[in-house]
Amino acid sequence: MDLAAPKLRSHMSSNRATSAPAFASNASTSTISSVIRHLAVSRTIQAPADVVYDAIADITRMGEWSPECVSCSWIDGSSTPTVGARFEGTNKNNGNEWVTQSQVRVAEPGVEFAFDCFFRDFKFSSWGYTIEAVEGGCVVTETWDDYRPEEATKASVSISGVDDRVAFNKAAMTTTLERIAAAVE
Repeated sequence: MDLAAPKLRSHMSSNRATSAPAFASNASTSTISSVIRHLAVSRTIQAPADVVYDAIADITRMGEWSPECVSCSWIDGSSTPTVGARFEGTNKNNGNEWVTQSQVRVAEPGVEFAFDCFFRDFKFSSWGYTIEAVEGGCVVTETWDDYRPEEATKASVSISGVDDRVAFNKAAMTTTLERIAAAVE
């Protein structure tokens, strides 16, 4: 594989089922959500997988990578990227600002980091980064799963100011991976 030029790939699919725990710390059951939209963007990064993972899993650096999420901080006593750890993200776009709460779902150093985003007990999206070691670096795939029903996507436009969330996220994910690469290569 030629690592001189970044490799970008993306795809979108829909209607994939998944289960996830409810966000509320006192929840004893799981919620079942259907993925309405799925998007993935990949890029080759010329850095070791563990270095890339450490940059991504340090959620306090998310504002360096993302064009929308300007900062993240650990909450509820969490301080490291471990499964179950919770954090808040502050987002800004088109003059709007909003805060989301997230919970780490996967934290496998050098391989995968993923988290679910919640509004109260409703999981509205999942974000993930898989890292595949290749000669001279790694391929990082950022994924976004959207669980919002159509009526909720219309309402969220007033929060984020984004009319076409799929197109916006595809571009933002590409930018995020470019910025991570620039920081670690």
